[in-house]
Amino acid sequence: TVREVMSKPIITLGIETSCDETAAAVYHSERGILSNAIFSQTELHKLFGGVVPELASRSQLEKITPIVQAGLQAANIDLDMVDVVAVTNK
Repeated sequence: TVREVMSKPIITLGIETSCDETAAAVYHSERGILSNAIFSQTELHKLFGGVVPELASRSQLEKITPIVQAGLQAANIDLDMVDVVAVTNK
């Protein structure tokens, strides 16, 4: 029922890939932030004087799976325990 769902803690997986970083965090509605895993490309882009979109997108494709796995592992949860996935958009 709706009442049962509303009383259950919600686990959210947040994924951020908007620019030169790739990150995943797990948030528990009662316990707060359980993990925050991040891979930054800052050093790579310094060589070019700013973000190179093609390099950024390729790196994000390479790093997204390991970063999400690291976030889930640090939170000590499995993907099937996640209720909501929130992602960057544009």
